[in-house]
Amino acid sequence: MDLLCSNTIEMLFQLYLIFYSITFSTCKESCDTPLVSSLPQSAFRSSSELSSSHGPGYARLNRRDGAGGWSPMDSNKYQWLEINLEQRTEITTISTQGRYGSSDWVTRYLLMFSDTGHNWRQYRQEDSIGAFTGNSNADSVVMYKLQHPVTAQYLRLIPLDWNPNGRVGLRLEAYGCQYRSDVAGFDGSGHFLFRQDPSAGSIEKDVLKMNFKTLQSSGMLVHMEVFSGLTLTVELFKGKLLLQLRKGRGDLHTVMSLGSLLDDQHWHHVTIERLRALVNFTVDKNTRQIQLPKHMSHYEIKEISFGGTSGGGLQKSHSKRNFHGCLENVLYNEMNMIDRAEGKQVTVTGNVSFTCTESIDIPVTFGNAGSFLSLPWISSGESMMVSLQFRTWNKVGLLMTFDLQQHAGTLWLFLSEGKIRLQIHKIARILLDITAGSDLNDGQWHAVELNSRRGRLTVTLDISDSSTTSTSLPVVPDGQIFFGGCPSTEDHSATCRNPFKVFQGCMRLIHLDNSLVDLIKVQQMLFGNYSDVQMDMCGIVDRCSPSHCEHGGNCSQSWSTFHCDCSGTGYSGATCHSSIYEASCEAYKHKGNTSGYYYVDVDGSGPIKPQLIYCNMSDTVWMVIQHNNTELTKLRPSSGTNQHLAHFNYSADVEQIQAIINQARYCEQELSYHCKKSRLLNTPDGSPFTWWVGRSGEAHMYWGGAVPGSQQCACGLQDNCVNPEHFCNCDADSKEWSDDSGMLVHKEHLPVLALSVGDISRPGSEAAYRVGPLQCSGDNNFWNAVYFNKETSYLHFPTFHGELSADISFLFKTSSSSGVFLENLGIKDFIRIELSSPTEVVFSFDVGNGPLEVKVETPLALNDDRWHHVRAERNVKEASLHVDHYPEAVQKAPADGHIHLQLNSQLFVGGTASRQKGFLGCIRSLKLNGKTLDLEKRAKITPDVTPGCPGHCRSYSGLCQNKGTCVERDDGFMCDCQLSPFTGIFCHKEVSAFFKPGTSVMYMFKEPYELSRNGSAQSSSIYSDLTLRGVNISLSFRTSQAPALLLYVNSYYREYLAVLLNRNGHLDIRYKLQQDRDAEVFRASARNLANGQLHRVSVRRSSDTLSIQVDQHANEDFNLTSDIEFNAVKSIVMGKVLDSVDLDPEIVRLNSLGFTGCLSVVQFNSISPLKAALLYPDQSPVTVTGSLTESSCGSSLPSNPHAAETTHSLTDHLGSVDTGEPIVNAVHSDSALIGGVIAVVIFVSLAALAVIARFLFRRKESFQTQDPKAGKTDDSPETPFTMDPNTQNIISENQKEYFI
Repeated sequence: MDLLCSNTIEMLFQLYLIFYSITFSTCKESCDTPLVSSLPQSAFRSSSELSSSHGPGYARLNRRDGAGGWSPMDSNKYQWLEINLEQRTEITTISTQGRYGSSDWVTRYLLMFSDTGHNWRQYRQEDSIGAFTGNSNADSVVMYKLQHPVTAQYLRLIPLDWNPNGRVGLRLEAYGCQYRSDVAGFDGSGHFLFRQDPSAGSIEKDVLKMNFKTLQSSGMLVHMEVFSGLTLTVELFKGKLLLQLRKGRGDLHTVMSLGSLLDDQHWHHVTIERLRALVNFTVDKNTRQIQLPKHMSHYEIKEISFGGTSGGGLQKSHSKRNFHGCLENVLYNEMNMIDRAEGKQVTVTGNVSFTCTESIDIPVTFGNAGSFLSLPWISSGESMMVSLQFRTWNKVGLLMTFDLQQHAGTLWLFLSEGKIRLQIHKIARILLDITAGSDLNDGQWHAVELNSRRGRLTVTLDISDSSTTSTSLPVVPDGQIFFGGCPSTEDHSATCRNPFKVFQGCMRLIHLDNSLVDLIKVQQMLFGNYSDVQMDMCGIVDRCSPSHCEHGGNCSQSWSTFHCDCSGTGYSGATCHSSIYEASCEAYKHKGNTSGYYYVDVDGSGPIKPQLIYCNMSDTVWMVIQHNNTELTKLRPSSGTNQHLAHFNYSADVEQIQAIINQARYCEQELSYHCKKSRLLNTPDGSPFTWWVGRSGEAHMYWGGAVPGSQQCACGLQDNCVNPEHFCNCDADSKEWSDDSGMLVHKEHLPVLALSVGDISRPGSEAAYRVGPLQCSGDNNFWNAVYFNKETSYLHFPTFHGELSADISFLFKTSSSSGVFLENLGIKDFIRIELSSPTEVVFSFDVGNGPLEVKVETPLALNDDRWHHVRAERNVKEASLHVDHYPEAVQKAPADGHIHLQLNSQLFVGGTASRQKGFLGCIRSLKLNGKTLDLEKRAKITPDVTPGCPGHCRSYSGLCQNKGTCVERDDGFMCDCQLSPFTGIFCHKEVSAFFKPGTSVMYMFKEPYELSRNGSAQSSSIYSDLTLRGVNISLSFRTSQAPALLLYVNSYYREYLAVLLNRNGHLDIRYKLQQDRDAEVFRASARNLANGQLHRVSVRRSSDTLSIQVDQHANEDFNLTSDIEFNAVKSIVMGKVLDSVDLDPEIVRLNSLGFTGCLSVVQFNSISPLKAALLYPDQSPVTVTGSLTESSCGSSLPSNPHAAETTHSLTDHLGSVDTGEPIVNAVHSDSALIGGVIAVVIFVSLAALAVIARFLFRRKESFQTQDPKAGKTDDSPETPFTMDPNTQNIISENQKEYFI
């Protein structure tokens, strides 16, 4: 209910904001007045002019005065045209034109703005596009509507490219309107306080808006106190805005952080909108939403302080200082706070002015590999002081270098791994090395000062951190000091060498010998030299605010790019967008996985987190979601308690469970109630004593096995209740134990979140309940498929929205050579995936930078009518394409380009809007940003498109192992293991058994017709009328017995085949196919196989050729000299042969010993006798004598706890005692603790007795069978069995644990 209420409030809040914005924009007057044409000549400035008639004052749009526009002296990237609008103005549109009647025009330019004519800021589109496209001739006008209006007094346009056959030529116009501004200036000591009228009461909605600018990285902007003792603050800390809460006198708790680099002396906009407990926090263009605690949905404002606060509130803040800078247009619920402060309607404390006084700092930006600034050292003397401030994201880069006087060496001051390092080199030798600071690549301003005086050199970082060393060198520059980098090697006049990377970042406040360098003079080429730098601006950009890293990925950055660390998130890719996990257990099965725990990400790249789920892989794949109590829980009468309430906490959260249920075809959950004089639903007419609560929070009055709303149990629907007058067995109120159990299958009600049990307070009442795990099967998404049978056919869906990140995945199969899988168009943008040839898939798109293609070429044709998997992803950093298991193809995005994918047409699947190049074949499991499109639903109403697509075995038959056969299903496939000696979902699980000396397994065949017509034959479904001219035998075994009979096959004509180990442990195959001749013996060359290790034997005979293979050894071929026909097979025997009539003497001798050890995956031609005996004893002609224990002894693979086939039920089975009382996990019983202690004592006692008995038994055996005791050999490190080939050592009973 809380979630539903929250969603409703959020929706209302969004509607309110939309209405508010529409109303505001409608009422606001249009803002498109020309701003430049009426300005005086003095409002125009430029870097230079070609002549007086080419001056900046002639740069008005559509004017022909002078030379028809502005042209600089030189056409290069250092020229600029500046306009002073005389007051702060809102600018909405820019238009440009070339110089009239000439070949001079600008084809690309940057737009800068400023309030002071200094500290310029670049206008960016979409946060990354900096350059505007200009003109293609001298007369046409190119107009740009700014995506976000700019408020400034000064505009500056910087040409980047121009007509190559002319020079820079420009006319322009700006459009906008007057901007109203109320400002207040703070010096860090003052603030003003607004006190709310106490009679106003609590309010549900309030809005606070303001603008601010500052050079200080930290300070308190807003401090709000509520009558309930709650405090809310907005604080600038390290260039970011923190929204903080505090209850009572505790510490401030940061609710969220937004913005970055806000100490840049530019205006930034802040809005805080609250509707009840829902808060929108906006800084500039970025908005985040939070949900406050319920008790904060209504509160009464006591007071709001702007610009800071006083007393304890300031001391508990992060910055511990008030704001130093300017506030503008501070509106609280439409009340102008600055206007009230000027009118003395609010309390002003300290020094607050109503003007915005700005200090002028001239920064310089080093942006690329060729950037450098050189300044001459003109001071004399033996002392030196150089200081500067810098900010950067890069860990490395040269800050400053110069040669020392008297050829004493070269000094380098540089960043290394985020630390300041100073080195002095001379002739490749380091004379001095100093390190200071750490993490200086955090984007904050840092001050560094280099001071040399009287033989002491000091490096001071951020005032407080300094390192001093003594030096005999004259640390004084000899001529030029280079900052950021060095001139190119083509400039032979430069003496600068940079063995490090160039600096990329900003510098300001450069002092030489305590004198501030005037960078404006440097820009005007009046002092020093520079290249590839931007003067009077800091162009640093925080690429991690807001972060493009999704799903909790950690964002880090350098000057030109960012990186997402996805470790530990469960997602991958350049922006941690794509899940590394499958979306269901069904998907894991079709990758060949067996039962176990797997991370399942139901919505792929969507917001739902991956969850560890148990996948029960059988013919039907089940997703099993456990909760905190799946055991049968017993309840006894308790005085004063009329109702027992149990809550169930699941291993997945509600959102994950809901997604799992929605994508499943079927879900169930067991609900059982065991009763003794305890009524359940009180049928037929009473009020229920017990009910359960489902996912939506609604109570349900029906029980497992019944239908919703029936107020019945399963027996009521089936008319077989103990008492036909009631609809539940327990409602008969019997004094004997009874139960009502069944499955809840209505998906909309699952899972069971709580259970309320009543009628347990009467004398003699006892009850027990069990709520099983939630189990879901089937995957509506994984098998959602359609077949396109015409090239003109297609499906259409709503527009795909993947502006910043988009992933598309699907499976396809086709016999066609080409076709478009999907396409979505915009006005200019588009996205398309197609099969361009039988061996090439192409992912193409355009986000405004021109079409890009990502291609994957495959060595094998993809039009083979098998399923192939395609996954395409596009984000702000790159685009990638995966096809099956082939290497990924990646295309990097432009460093300075458009990033938003803007589409507006319908999404076409299986074709295009033009109905050309359509796809012929099947598409399945189509997902866009984690959401599966229901292809089958749309196909049912679309001509020439058929729901579903058969033919899965062509793709998945390889998963069926060990002669398993793939069987088609509508929603997949299954492996038929009938002809395989293995079992399991993929015929992968060994069928093994442990044999004792007296164990015999005999698989019988019927007598041939001519032998049985005068008498009855043993019943069997398999006859022996055929003559075998070939035999195929395979088996695995593990034993320490030699000699030993492994397998014996005989016929009704006294012919036989025996697989045995001789007394030396060698493998012998004995064949007797003629009664008048002795058996032929064929011996494999493998050494002693009676070593307790697992061995695999394969015997194949075709006519008179016999082939034997042991383990991985090469095949050994032999020839039979007797008859080649094996007539009328009678039986296959494993272990002891009970019918010893007509046995050869050698077989009799071996048979007397029986067989002790492990046999596994035994197969004779198409018959698997051991599998029949263990799994289908009632359906097969098998006779088992003695002890036969199913075991895992035939497995040679280590167990994998996360993906292993289970051999037991996931939950314990219920048993019963003679009274009919259920065996329970009586966690609520009064005797639980006592019973637990008694159980532990009994268990420990029995364990101790077992250990003593085992020890005595082993001692006794060792004296009986080993004289002397054989040493353990290296060949069998895991088995302590003797290796003496002459000793008939068998595996004793107490040693069988090695095979179980």
